[in-house]
Amino acid sequence: MTVTSFHAQPAMPIFEPGHVWLVGAGPGDPGLLTVLAAHALAQADVIVHDALVDEACLALARPGAQLEFAGKRGGKPSPKQRDISLRLVELARAGKRVLRLKGGDPFVFGRGGEEALTLVANAIPFRIVPGITAGIGGLAYAGIPVTHRDTNHVVTFLTGHDSGGVVPDAINWDAVAIGSPVIVMYMAIKHLDVIAARLIAAGRKADEPAAVIASAATPRQQVLETVLSRLAQDAAESAIEPPAIVVVGDVVRLRAGLDWLGVLQFGRSLDPDPLGKSDEERQVG
Repeated sequence: MTVTSFHAQPAMPIFEPGHVWLVGAGPGDPGLLTVLAAHALAQADVIVHDALVDEACLALARPGAQLEFAGKRGGKPSPKQRDISLRLVELARAGKRVLRLKGGDPFVFGRGGEEALTLVANAIPFRIVPGITAGIGGLAYAGIPVTHRDTNHVVTFLTGHDSGGVVPDAINWDAVAIGSPVIVMYMAIKHLDVIAARLIAAGRKADEPAAVIASAATPRQQVLETVLSRLAQDAAESAIEPPAIVVVGDVVRLRAGLDWLGVLQFGRSLDPDPLGKSDEERQVG
């Protein structure tokens, strides 16, 4: 008996004129764009993109699409968020199919919620297209899983600076230090010294593994492995620059066994037992 299955291409939603799609572009590699994100790039009249969207992703825009840069980068002149949101309204009212393309996921430290609420207030129809956030995808490209059953059942994602550019006082650093075995930090490079000091003061071990992944999932990716007490000093000495994701926790040790990209690029040898488990422990299912 022969069984034949036919899987039709899924129908994509129509990108209507006067609509805004808020789309996550993922951490960098255009291969990590969702099918719906690629569809939006192929349909949009105007693409309003931030500084974290890789050029390789923008290259997938349809011929003739208008590209507008709306990048917000810490410490550098940036458009005001209100102006970006109102520009989306203006373009939609002009009958354009507007793609707001954001690095990672628009709803994970991406201000997508603020922009969407502005669209709601101005009666502009919109769609949200989630993307792979850098705190997961960027770490995966460095060979670091955010969870592993031998290290953690909890992970905390946080931002290293607030709207004023300083370390957020609204974060209960003591609770994070005590309660989360793995901490993943966005936009934290400028304040690594303060953050590390707070975590150590709250009880984290000074020699706890830590890593910085810069320009994750792009040809420019850099990975710095260190320990919590040396995190700020080593980052400064290595001249590693944003955009970067910082991770603290024993999952960093797993990179010795899971750096698949290092194998492809540099022929790195992987350790099948990066956590140093005993034979008895490895046999437990």
